[in-house]
Amino acid sequence: MSNQELDQLRQQVDEMNLEILKLVNDRARLVQEIGKVKEKQGVNRYDPLRERDMLNLIKQHNDGPFENSTIEHMFKQIFKAALELQEDDHRKALLVSRKKKAEDTIVEIKGEKIGDGNPHFVFGPCAVESYEQVAAVAQSIKSKGLKLLRGGAFKPRTSPYDFQGLGIEGLKILKRIADDFDMAVVSEIVNPADIEHALEYIDVIQIGARNMQNFELLKAAGAVNKPVLLKRGLAATIDEFINAAEYIMAQGNGQIILCERGIRTYERATRNTLDISAVPILKQETHLPVFVDVTHSTGRRDLLLPTAKAALAIGADGVMAEVHPDPAVALSDSAQQMDLEQFDEFYRSLLSSAHPVKL
Repeated sequence: MSNQELDQLRQQVDEMNLEILKLVNDRARLVQEIGKVKEKQGVNRYDPLRERDMLNLIKQHNDGPFENSTIEHMFKQIFKAALELQEDDHRKALLVSRKKKAEDTIVEIKGEKIGDGNPHFVFGPCAVESYEQVAAVAQSIKSKGLKLLRGGAFKPRTSPYDFQGLGIEGLKILKRIADDFDMAVVSEIVNPADIEHALEYIDVIQIGARNMQNFELLKAAGAVNKPVLLKRGLAATIDEFINAAEYIMAQGNGQIILCERGIRTYERATRNTLDISAVPILKQETHLPVFVDVTHSTGRRDLLLPTAKAALAIGADGVMAEVHPDPAVALSDSAQQMDLEQFDEFYRSLLSSAHPVKL
């Protein structure tokens, strides 16, 4: 074969490469359109049956020289790349996505600007038990120059026989405390029907881990003009967590704080496993502020300080932890709450080492 013939064949290969490139990109654009339709219909982007049908059709028309196994491998790579393109389009379309909004969202709560680059803190008892109990904690929080108070009035518990909270009466106690101490209240709501009623008592709607995918509750929280602290579910992936926030924002409420609170794994040394790497991922993938709940992630008082330090060091916008005047007699989660003296030492140590990372 002469050099001229070789050059001609190579030229044909180059031309075919460009034809293949055009066809692959044309196919990718079609797949993107299919992804948009699926998005509107709420259909899963990956359809294994459809993929198998396409591969079977391709192999039926394969007349060589490639073996069917080789053809199947090549087209699977094309399918995979197209699916990744759909997923990237999905992430870009999300209202909570960093690709949608480059600048950080700042959630303002009675003068506290969450997400402004400074560390913020939410402390308080696991459950509201009485005015005196919450007031003792509020006094300690206030003495530190802090304003955000947490307290559970509705308590979704694993066992139906555990203390379920005081309900609306608990919210009323929190409201009295907030007025008396000039504080802002963060409290969990579990029923969409309670949100409107709760608005007069609380400053931040907390949606707990067990309700992260309670979509009607998410939509109800998104329909009101009140900040929402959304906790990650017990076994939720980061994508599921982000999409839960999207449910809220899609209803018009962009005042969302994400809260990593540990996920369930096989490990039993802690109550849950704190996924500390979720913090920078959420900061990169979304424009929302991110908190870490060190109490529910560890379930251990001796781990609250080191995990809080880790949270701030890795870039969290704030830390959440539980405090009780006398944890030994607490009606819920007694083993993981700090008493007031422990709280004083915790906060002193945390402030002395707080060097938040700005991503």
